[in-house]
Amino acid sequence: MDIEYGIDDKPPLAESVLLGFQHYLTMIGATVAIPLALAAAMGMPDGATARLIGTFFVASGVGTLAQTTVGNRYPIVQGGTFSMLAPGLAIIGVIASNGGGWEIMIRELMGAVIVAGLVEVLIGYFGVMGWIKRHMGPVVIAPVIALIGLSLFNAPQIQNPNAAAPGTGQNWWLLGLTLALIVAFSQYLDRYHRSFRLFPVLLGIASAWLVAALLSVTGVFASGSISYVDLGSVTGATLVQPIYPFQWGTPLFTPGFAIGMVAGMFASAIESFGDYHAVARMAGRGAPSARRINHGIGMEGLGNTLAGVMGTGNGLTSYTENVGAIGITGVASRYVVQTGAAVMIVVGYFGPVGALFATIPAPIIGGLYVVMFGQIAAVGLSQLKYVDLDANRNVFIVGFALFAGLAIPGYMSNVGAGMDVSASTAFQQGLASVPVLGPVLGTDVVSTTVFVIGGTGMAVGGIVAFFLDNTVPGTREERGLTAWESLTEDDSEFESFWDRRSSETDDRTRRAD
Repeated sequence: MDIEYGIDDKPPLAESVLLGFQHYLTMIGATVAIPLALAAAMGMPDGATARLIGTFFVASGVGTLAQTTVGNRYPIVQGGTFSMLAPGLAIIGVIASNGGGWEIMIRELMGAVIVAGLVEVLIGYFGVMGWIKRHMGPVVIAPVIALIGLSLFNAPQIQNPNAAAPGTGQNWWLLGLTLALIVAFSQYLDRYHRSFRLFPVLLGIASAWLVAALLSVTGVFASGSISYVDLGSVTGATLVQPIYPFQWGTPLFTPGFAIGMVAGMFASAIESFGDYHAVARMAGRGAPSARRINHGIGMEGLGNTLAGVMGTGNGLTSYTENVGAIGITGVASRYVVQTGAAVMIVVGYFGPVGALFATIPAPIIGGLYVVMFGQIAAVGLSQLKYVDLDANRNVFIVGFALFAGLAIPGYMSNVGAGMDVSASTAFQQGLASVPVLGPVLGTDVVSTTVFVIGGTGMAVGGIVAFFLDNTVPGTREERGLTAWESLTEDDSEFESFWDRRSSETDDRTRRAD
């Protein structure tokens, strides 16, 4: 493919600012959708929701600067991850069933994300991903990434479990309008204008939002309805909003919640593993070596820890949307992505921006989810192109992992149905009644850990696929591992930040001598 700007190129500053901001426009849907989903599930007030969105912007910008400078040095954007959204929503559900408010929920999420980030730091910088690279191929990665999308098909913005309450029923035509616009821009109109190809999500959301805002102003949508756009919250937003470490309070650390978030983090790391390969191919480079992958995952761990400290309630990961933007535009410049990251940090502290995004009605987010979650599932399944699908063991493993990743969380969500206790409590009571092992299985730590992991589709599917792929007989060619190895760069081709600093010091020393 044609590369307009390579990884090490530096376009003019003004052009870099526009190109960098464009990168963030491609990810704006997910960057807003994740905090909105968390805020809605926690019952956050509008002011706190706007601040949460701004926190995502700031954490994304800082994480991107760190990754492109000290991490794997690929032109890849870091942002909120859907793979950690699912366990996050599971944690919120457990706390809500016990009567906890949003202040407790966000502090529990902070603690869980911090622990997950620190675990990912160890996985990366101690070379665990490099080792796993030899044992984890497309047969594992495909169902894990696919389940990120499939496990969120019943998100409240789509299914709306409160539809029976007066004034809260799903607005299917607004959801359908959003869906139709995004599909039209991305699949039908993209050939007519470059803007449609670059910004289908942004154009779809903006168009649907303008329609909803107009109908809200004219009184068609009543105040308080699911489709109402409250523009007053934008004009009343603080110009500069305070975003700082531990802004929601001291993190809370519950072992079961942390383990569930670690499972989501591991799915995110697997997703990034695939993204690193994709961005290298888009930029005209060889596939990433184990050394580069280790540095990238280690830095993502530090980014997750930062996100937990800042209070996003979610982690950071590589964005597939931006990898696609490189392929469309031919702009693979690291400098462009870094410039966009700086812009993102500034935008995050500007209160009206977060408040504006917080006015997006739930049906519009639901329409975005239908497209986005489906696309994520398809991206996962596309990894199977490296696999021999004529081999029965591969078809069996992928199918089994997908089904388990949907069925077991579905069972977990229905535990205790018809009882006067929450699902987590009913599950704990059930484990406590197991003969002999009941006193151990019924403890808070064990039962909560099993409940959260069992309720996280990508964790269940990943565990099943990893075990089967490494125990069921099959050649490396059948599993797709050989194809991946042939695309990999040599370890010596990656020069880390510290290697460069050492080389610069040696050069200065030689010149001084």
